[in-house]
Amino acid sequence: MVAAARAPRQNSRRAVVLDAAARLFAERGYHGTSIRDIAAAAGITPAAIYSHFASKAGLLVAVYEEGVGRIAAALDAALENASGPARLQAACAAHLETLLEGGDYAQVVLRVWPRDVPEAAARLRRLRDSYEARFRRLVPDKHLRLLLLGAMNAAPGWYRPGGESPREIARLFLDRVGVHD
Repeated sequence: MVAAARAPRQNSRRAVVLDAAARLFAERGYHGTSIRDIAAAAGITPAAIYSHFASKAGLLVAVYEEGVGRIAAALDAALENASGPARLQAACAAHLETLLEGGDYAQVVLRVWPRDVPEAAARLRRLRDSYEARFRRLVPDKHLRLLLLGAMNAAPGWYRPGGESPREIARLFLDRVGVHD
């Protein structure tokens, strides 16, 4: 019974560490954030972080997994409610909504490139590839797919709330690249 009581506490502490890491990686980047910074933001010691993660790179991978998971879940939910050509617009809208409104985890996926963290690059690429596979099914043409994803991934840099909605931006992107419902 003691072990059952401790498990939620450990999971809760892990979640606090992930949230703190996501916030700091989003604000400062991977290399601008130390384990000490994350520990201070999470209200724990650096040693406590290592009880959950073997390294800072391992912590980044966990943040990435959460970020990609959130974006993928939004896209999958959008696709459940769409059919035919409207599926691509629904997927693009869900992608944009998550990036623009999804918080720190989504920003880490955009901001930290696999090549910037060689010790975790293969795992980060696999996460990105697993997400991109969803778009591969919707947009088989590699160049068009990469153009579309690149445009959407740049949106957080110029988007301002109060302008076009993520759904409207998705429609405009698709119109510009010649993909229509």
